[in-house]
Amino acid sequence: MPQYETFYRAEALGHEPRQLPAEHYNALRLLLDFSGKPCVFVPIRSMQYMAVIDQEEVIFVDAQNKTDIEFAWRYFHPQVRATLQDPVPYTFEYYHLRGLETMKRAQGEFFLHVQQLAGRMRQQQPTRGEKVISLAPRKP
Repeated sequence: MPQYETFYRAEALGHEPRQLPAEHYNALRLLLDFSGKPCVFVPIRSMQYMAVIDQEEVIFVDAQNKTDIEFAWRYFHPQVRATLQDPVPYTFEYYHLRGLETMKRAQGEFFLHVQQLAGRMRQQQPTRGEKVISLAPRKP
């Protein structure tokens, strides 16, 4: 049964251009794709935060105030990088002043929890035998 959550975004107090290391960006995209869902909830227990990854952004909410978005990583531009190892530019938007302080720790902690969640998802996936299918040649 699908579960829905509602989050509220206040007017942005500020925004800054940032870069997410390629390893972090690639991991969050793989986790989202691997889940097969439109979004993935990533609990960051060490900070008492919840991150939500979707196709457009990553939002962060404090466990004490579960519906207000504190800050978000938005407007990712992976197409500007020359290789998959280059960092990905994005915009850090904050909606509460404490978001500036929280952001200092969030990137590293988030990445650790993304890796843990991806590992658990992989273990739960059934292994399936791959099969090569031969196709008949086309008739002219």
